[in-house]
Amino acid sequence: MKKQIILSQNDIENKIERIAFQILETFNDEDLVLAGISKNGYAFAKLLAAKYYEISGMPIILCEISIDKKNPNLAIETSIPISEYKNKNVVLVDDVLNTGSTLIYGVKHFLEAPVKKIKTAVLVDRNHKNFPIKVDFKGISLSTSLQEHVFVSLKTEKMYAELS
Repeated sequence: MKKQIILSQNDIENKIERIAFQILETFNDEDLVLAGISKNGYAFAKLLAAKYYEISGMPIILCEISIDKKNPNLAIETSIPISEYKNKNVVLVDDVLNTGSTLIYGVKHFLEAPVKKIKTAVLVDRNHKNFPIKVDFKGISLSTSLQEHVFVSLKTEKMYAELS
């Protein structure tokens, strides 16, 4: 199958800015944790955090969350202790939402903390959910076949999303 660019560098930068503004409008000046799912979700969270700080001047807590995507019910690890996100607002961030299992298990982890409020953010929502998870902040919603694959590169010098 032919590869097709669905988001260019400029598109991704615009999506990051829009989502950062949406997060700011939702949480205003409240304590906020951006929890990025390991690898690309965390890279996306770092970009969102930088843009959020640029537009608001308010600090944000970054957290990397490690979930075994093949066995998401196994132990979940975070890069910061529970005390740093307990009773705070959390935005769970990933690059692509496929079935929703990673996000729903991530939400479950933070609900056990507990947290004040939890929202989700993804760059690409593929609309193939197997779990009742809603994306609060999304870059693009894309209807794809199950055989298609979305790849996201978030290297600052070459960001893009492609469908193959």
